[in-house]
Amino acid sequence: MKLTIIQTGAVPLPLRDRFGPYPAMFEQMFERAGETFSYETVPVYDGAPFPDAATLDGIIITGSAAGVYDTHYAWMNPLREFIRRAYAEKTPMLGICFGHQIMADALGGDVRKSEKGWGLGRHTYEVKARPAFLSTDAPALRIACSHQDQVIVPPAEAQVFLASEFTPNAGLVYANGAAISLQPHPEFDDDYTLALAELRRGSAPDEVIDTAVGSLAAPSDSRDTAGYLGAFLRR
Repeated sequence: MKLTIIQTGAVPLPLRDRFGPYPAMFEQMFERAGETFSYETVPVYDGAPFPDAATLDGIIITGSAAGVYDTHYAWMNPLREFIRRAYAEKTPMLGICFGHQIMADALGGDVRKSEKGWGLGRHTYEVKARPAFLSTDAPALRIACSHQDQVIVPPAEAQVFLASEFTPNAGLVYANGAAISLQPHPEFDDDYTLALAELRRGSAPDEVIDTAVGSLAAPSDSRDTAGYLGAFLRR
């Protein structure tokens, strides 16, 4: 199965010499989980044309510094149309962080910059529903995050399956059976999560940064989460 990575942003410039790019993080995430997908990357943020979503085996929509409310990106509305076509054609589709937000926006939800501020470090998300692909009895999953924007109101066809007090709509699975999205980042390793948190000093309160740094001492469920996502895409 080939996954087409719709790349909507790049690793922040101060971190590019040490990390990235985002498509490689997804490839490594699935490799660590034992998945054997092949990949192609479409950097739409850099002007690459969108493929026909109906012809693809599977889709990943990456994170981005952009917000769904940013009107100056030429690729934003074409991305919404791409998502709607993929949804209508039941092409397997996974959105992460911005990908989660733009999927919700394109399919009828409400996304905004949250009054809660930055979510950084490793957060714990309660499992609110257990779709068939989520083959675990664990009550919660611990996954890295880095965001300010949130899905405030999910689309009518979306069911919340992961939630936290900070991010009530952190994981959505859609009624067409072929679309799923997460606010957190299972593709981030701890070194990158730490570097991102430290990069926010000056824009996020120090206590938020310090809590994020301390949160990385807790075990991660990212590898297991990658396995669940791989199972969903393969279905």
